Amino acid sequence: MPHFLLFFFTVLTTTFCLGQGDSDIIVTIDDHAITQEEFVRLYHKNTQLMLDGAEMKSPREYMELFINFKLKVLEAQRLGYDTLPTFVNELNTYRDELAKPYLTAVQYTDEMVKTAYERMQTEINVSHILLLVKNDASPQDTSRIYNQLLELRKQINNGAAFETLAEKYSEDPSVRQNKGNLGNFSAFQMVYPFEDAAYKTAVGEVSFPVRTKFGYHLIQVNQKRPARGQLKVAHIMKKLDEQASKEAIQLAKQQLDSLLKELQNGADFARLAELHSDDRQSANKGGILSWFSSSGMPPQFAEAAFALKHDDELSPVLRTPYGWHIIKRLEHRPVPSFDELEDFLKEKIRTNPEISQHNAERFIQNLKGEYQFKQDEPALAALTSALQKALDSNKLDQFRPAKPDQVLFRFANQQVTSDEFLTYLKPIAADQKTILIPQAYNNFVAETLRQYENAHLETKYPEFRNLVQEYHDGILLFNISEDKIWHAAATDSAGLVAFYKKNQSKYQWDTRFHGWRIKCPTQESRDFIEAVFEQEPEIRLTELQDLLKNHRNEEGVEVEFGYFEQGQDPLVDYFVWNAPKPNDFVDGLYFVRGNKVPPQAKTLQEAKGLYIADYQQQLEQDWLKQLRKQYKIKINKKLLNSLEKQ
Repeated sequence: MPHFLLFFFTVLTTTFCLGQGDSDIIVTIDDHAITQEEFVRLYHKNTQLMLDGAEMKSPREYMELFINFKLKVLEAQRLGYDTLPTFVNELNTYRDELAKPYLTAVQYTDEMVKTAYERMQTEINVSHILLLVKNDASPQDTSRIYNQLLELRKQINNGAAFETLAEKYSEDPSVRQNKGNLGNFSAFQMVYPFEDAAYKTAVGEVSFPVRTKFGYHLIQVNQKRPARGQLKVAHIMKKLDEQASKEAIQLAKQQLDSLLKELQNGADFARLAELHSDDRQSANKGGILSWFSSSGMPPQFAEAAFALKHDDELSPVLRTPYGWHIIKRLEHRPVPSFDELEDFLKEKIRTNPEISQHNAERFIQNLKGEYQFKQDEPALAALTSALQKALDSNKLDQFRPAKPDQVLFRFANQQVTSDEFLTYLKPIAADQKTILIPQAYNNFVAETLRQYENAHLETKYPEFRNLVQEYHDGILLFNISEDKIWHAAATDSAGLVAFYKKNQSKYQWDTRFHGWRIKCPTQESRDFIEAVFEQEPEIRLTELQDLLKNHRNEEGVEVEFGYFEQGQDPLVDYFVWNAPKPNDFVDGLYFVRGNKVPPQAKTLQEAKGLYIADYQQQLEQDWLKQLRKQYKIKINKKLLNSLEKQ
């Protein structure tokens, strides 16, 4: 059973504001002092979970439960449960999970949800120049490509045409068709670093080089406009090959011109699409396409579709790179409200690895600011240069820093040296074929800061400290209760038998029916069963079943034998307790045979589950009496009375 189901003092997060006297001691158990703040916090946490008002406890009533809980936890600590490896590992696992929200830029994620929604309300048209960069590119190659784009940016700012340079230098395969123009898009339709840079660049300007998983980009923002939502349309299309002749192009247009006239005269669009459209996938559905936004179609198609202002309106015949089209607008829907999209946006951000990386970097930057991070640039440059040479010559395992104690960076009250970075670096270099020293250093800094933050969460965040303590106490409570109560009750056979004999009158059967419950499909099968009972009144169920298997009319016969309580079976209830006739009752073919049995005590086996539960309760009561004698308890009655009056 999960610990949180058994742990009365639940671990749901909550806050409770207290006035003066938060640190006053409300109860002591031996030398363990418990503050008013802890007691009130747990009291409110548990009363908030009480769905039934009758279960609500006053502070005085709750104090007894609270003391029982604390006694069990303190006893578990006295017996060393908190030192067992299984306990330590389990608590650490829970702590790691609890720590995750504190080790990410949660507030920044909330900010990004709002930013993403703002971007979904704005469509942006950009052109780009892409220079490919491999993930394992050397620092020299990376720097060379970055500087090459800086030079191109300089030329553009001095008047060179972006399209001309894109055609000449861009390594995006689509540049031949679009001259670098990527059309319109909004949030989540481009890789995140590209999207982020595009929205942060003003119209008419060119960004600095932007790194994505593909390489480095220069981004020119051509236009920003309000998002136009989504459209559902149908179309009729005549495909054209890239090498189509002028005659073929003209013939296809004439065919669509003719179809457009038919449509304007009232012809059925779906029927003409089915007969004439070359887009067979949509033709089979009357030409209907899936919902799309401005970025979801070729620019020529999207612009013509969004130019239609009314449902059922037809476009002129238009040309795209794929052929000629007639478009019919079916339905339009605007960008949904923030409330409608909030959960969707959070999930998109949560599951986007590039956004997660961005959040992680932002979190580390926040920590650097908070802890006044400073690094020794000359020392770092000298070390990374020496490390790169050792790495290139396959001598990293033999490398020793010229100054092992040289401080690379400082933060909070910490100093991190060259030797510590080398200790971190060597096993990574041994596992990876290619490693970039600057990237490894940045990872080392991030990991060092994150570990420091993790180690100080209890000090920094009281709510986290309380939550971990509640898990600590809950696991101890579960483990010692398992040994002292649940396992003890399950394995103490002699004790359970003695408890059964002492409480035998507590577990009684009501009046029951003992006998046969029989459904026959035919009169012949009933006559056969009656004849069997006539010859062998004490026949057993298995024997009767065997006889029925050999009887030609046994198919469909239902026979049961045993004890039946009132309300257990409609057929038995009808014959024995005069209940209403069952819905499927067949007169003369359904019957029972047996007698009522007066109330009697349940055997230990019949009521074992109930006996074990009550025996566990008895063991717990006896154990608590022992603990209350063993530990000295002192309640601050004045403070408790003041809580009663609140």
